[in-house]
Formats: sequence, C-alpha cells, structure tokens
Amino acid sequence: MNTTLYDVSVWVLPLVIAITFHEAAHGFVAHHFGDNTAWELGRVSFNPLKHIDPFGTLILPAMLLLSHSPFLFGYAKPVPVNFRALRSPRIDMVWVALAGPATNIALALFAAVAFHAVTFVPEGAAQWLADNLKNALVINVVLAIFNMLPIPPLDGGRVAVGLLPKVLAAPVARLEPFGMLILIGFLIILPLAGSQFGLNLDVISAILRTLTGNVIQLILVVTGNI
Repeated sequence: MNTTLYDVSVWVLPLVIAITFHEAAHGFVAHHFGDNTAWELGRVSFNPLKHIDPFGTLILPAMLLLSHSPFLFGYAKPVPVNFRALRSPRIDMVWVALAGPATNIALALFAAVAFHAVTFVPEGAAQWLADNLKNALVINVVLAIFNMLPIPPLDGGRVAVGLLPKVLAAPVARLEPFGMLILIGFLIILPLAGSQFGLNLDVISAILRTLTGNVIQLILVVTGNI
C-alpha cells in the first residue's frame, strides 16, 4: 500500500501540472490575441483547480496507475477558444495551438534544470523529488510531441490548418469531428489487427517513442545532466 501511494504521489502531481498548464497556456495566448472567451470563464489561470476534470485529471490516471498500465494518460477540461474572435484567425490560431506544447517543453526544461537542486534536499525527500522531476520531464515531452501530431483537434492539426494553403487546410479541418477515432484507429485498433497476422503496425507509437527519446536526450544535454 505504501508503494502504491508513493507511485501515485510521484506520477499524478506531474501529470496534473502538465495537462492543466497546457490548457491554461491556450487561454493566455487566445486572450492576448483578442479572444476573451476563456478569460470571462476564469480559465486564463495556471491554477490547476481551474482546469481539473475530475475523471480525466484524477480518476483516469489513478486507475491506469493502480492497474499497472504500461502508459499513463489524462486530460484537463479543454479551454474554450473562439477562433473567429482572434484578430487574425488563421495565424493566431497557430500561436494559440503552439502555446500548449511549448508550455510542456518549458516545464520539461524546468524539471531537468531542477535535477541539479536534488543534492541540496534532505535525504528523506531527495528520492521523492527526483522521481517527480523525472516523471515531469517524461510526461511533458510526451504530451508536447503527442499533441503536435497533425490531426485535428490536436494542436498539431490546428497548426497544420493555420499554415497550409486553404485548398489543403480545408480537408484537414474537416477531419476534426473524426480526429479521436483516427487516433484510436492508429494507436490501438491497427496495432491489434496487425498482431493477429504477425505484423507490427504500431507505427505511430514507434515514431512517438523515438521522438520522445530524442527530445528528452537533447533536454538533458542542454541542461547539463549528461
């Protein structure tokens, strides 16, 4: 029981911070570019309590952790953005979308830099702090890279819609209602189907793992941890 509680304490806290700061960043940047929707709803805040979804932020990650799932996932309440209210909707949408992943990379850098302070922490708390920082680094990089997949409604999809010529952006934008189904297909259904025929079709996960590993390695080098 003590081990389980320890695991929860070093995984859930970094996850809550990562996904709530991600959503808050969208609200901050949208407000900067003229959309007051999130501001009027009190969502332009880095206070996690403003963004926590009881199931997605707390219950779901805890269930995955307690069931020894090979992955940890969660989500916050999406920050509402009225893209038509932005001063330059197409290009401002790109900045709003990039704000979330950029915040996650900033948090990952902060966690990596903070590793250097672990040696100054009392021995009883040093391991707990180190595990929180390690998990914060991994979670934030994973969230940043995953959200940059060019599939709406992920941030990468919105970036693609904002940057592509309109003739290409329109069909990408039309994928948004089916975006989550497409992700489930690529990440879960396709690999399961492939395994039935002895084929490795888990291509997206392999790409994500490679990119995540490379970015983490780069962050550790830049922050002097390697």
